[in-house]
Amino acid sequence: MSSFRKPFGLSSPLYAVILVSLALVARGRLASSARPRPRPPLLAYIAFGDSIIDPGNNNNIQTIVKCNFPPYGRDFMGGKPSGRFSNGKIPPDLFVEAFGVKQYLPAYLDPSLKLEDLLTGVSFASGATGYDPLTPQIASALSLSDQLNLFKEYVNKIKSGAGEEKAADIVKNSVYMVVCGSDDIANTYYSTPFRRGEYDIPAYTDLMLNSASSFIQELYGLGARKIGILSLPPIGCVPAQRTLDGGLERACNAPANQAATLFNSKLSSELESLKQKLPGSKLVYMDIYHKLLSVIQNPSHYGFEVADRGCCGTGNIEVSILCNRLDDLETCQDDSKYVFWDGYHPTENAYKILSDHVIDNYADQLL
Repeated sequence: MSSFRKPFGLSSPLYAVILVSLALVARGRLASSARPRPRPPLLAYIAFGDSIIDPGNNNNIQTIVKCNFPPYGRDFMGGKPSGRFSNGKIPPDLFVEAFGVKQYLPAYLDPSLKLEDLLTGVSFASGATGYDPLTPQIASALSLSDQLNLFKEYVNKIKSGAGEEKAADIVKNSVYMVVCGSDDIANTYYSTPFRRGEYDIPAYTDLMLNSASSFIQELYGLGARKIGILSLPPIGCVPAQRTLDGGLERACNAPANQAATLFNSKLSSELESLKQKLPGSKLVYMDIYHKLLSVIQNPSHYGFEVADRGCCGTGNIEVSILCNRLDDLETCQDDSKYVFWDGYHPTENAYKILSDHVIDNYADQLL
């Protein structure tokens, strides 16, 4: 055992005090280094896109793509089917909660919204929309152009209620999230004949990319600066895609996943290019493809038991109006064991994993 020689001239009590003091300082430094950094304040959070971040806008438009009925929302605010395409909270709720902004992000079209709700952010997203302008037409959803028009209306409401200066501050300093594109590939391209005769996948992903780029530039033109854009997920591995195109074994639909990765590669490159073109912008590509694929391929590692079926009904294909009270006998009792809530959308627990991944890896680049 190594010895530590007492410095000459120090009495034993004084020497002991010095050693204890040094130990406490060292322990304090270790504790402070292990302590998580405080998160920067988030002024407001504004979302555009599809069902992944639609908290209920589709409740208030003429479309059959709705979920404001049981069993949706059975774990949300005491069992409220709010129009969120899951059993509970969805990513924008988890983001604003993590940053202490509010408990959940409301839908802009919610008629009960007050000015204070608008000041900390809303979602303009609409389930079943896409980058391809044809996608929302097929589903009667809000297109990205529609969502931008609502955003302009939103800004005018803030100007009227809180003043020009406050509105300008919110527009410039809010964090914006864009989640879109899955419905283009899964529904418009692979489930209808409207695009496949005219486009192969490389050409179709170019069409999607051009629309995504135009949207981001228009949003920047309206004053947005901090914009996070989520990658497409491994769309071929959602339960409905397995059932429709995965064969008897219900394997992941490889062509759909390949299309998603191709688009993701193009999107990442385009965002790097746009950063140079748009002064003062923070454009952050957020990869969730590989994280969700890891959860699907290794469910037990993340605390799940079932990754190839949803909780609702048989779990094979039910989504939106097909996931309803008539499925109660077959719907799972414990959705915490499931990666997917319905044939398309993850459970709140799976969303928590993805949201934590996004916050841990990308939030600092936006704030």
